[in-house]
Amino acid sequence: MRDFFISSFEKLVSLIVVLMVIGTVILAIAAMASPEGGFIPALLVLVVGSLYTIMMGGMLYLALGVYNNTKRTAEAVEILAKK
Repeated sequence: MRDFFISSFEKLVSLIVVLMVIGTVILAIAAMASPEGGFIPALLVLVVGSLYTIMMGGMLYLALGVYNNTKRTAEAVEILAKK
């Protein structure tokens, strides 16, 4: 059951990152089409949105990596304890 939740979380993280990328692109296009907008605001939205997506995605994937490394360490310790 635990593996189901972890694999579901991995898929959810991937979906969230993809949606954030799509949202950033859509908002940059909207900023470009806006009467008050233009190229510079659209570029700023694209740059800031990309940085935010990279930071949030990285933190989420880091949490998954910590789980996987902890699991591998526990398995290695169990193997050493049996010897």
